Amino acid sequence: MAMRRLRVYTEPEIETVACATLPEPQSGVRVSLSEVLPLLADAVASDRTWLRDFADEDITVSSDLYDVLQAYRHFRRPGA
Repeated sequence: MAMRRLRVYTEPEIETVACATLPEPQSGVRVSLSEVLPLLADAVASDRTWLRDFADEDITVSSDLYDVLQAYRHFRRPGA
């Protein structure tokens, strides 16, 4: 009877890639304001609970939109 030989499996070498060359995962999605505003307005009007979950989230707006929002905030104050 022939003796069986034990074969040891060694995995193939995996090529390592430096982390600096990998793209960073995106943490957000770009959407137009016209897509988001009606949904947010409806959620605010309906007093949706999930809005509180995101109340402390930072968002990014363009500098010109920020300027318009600041001017709007200033001029809509009572007694202005």
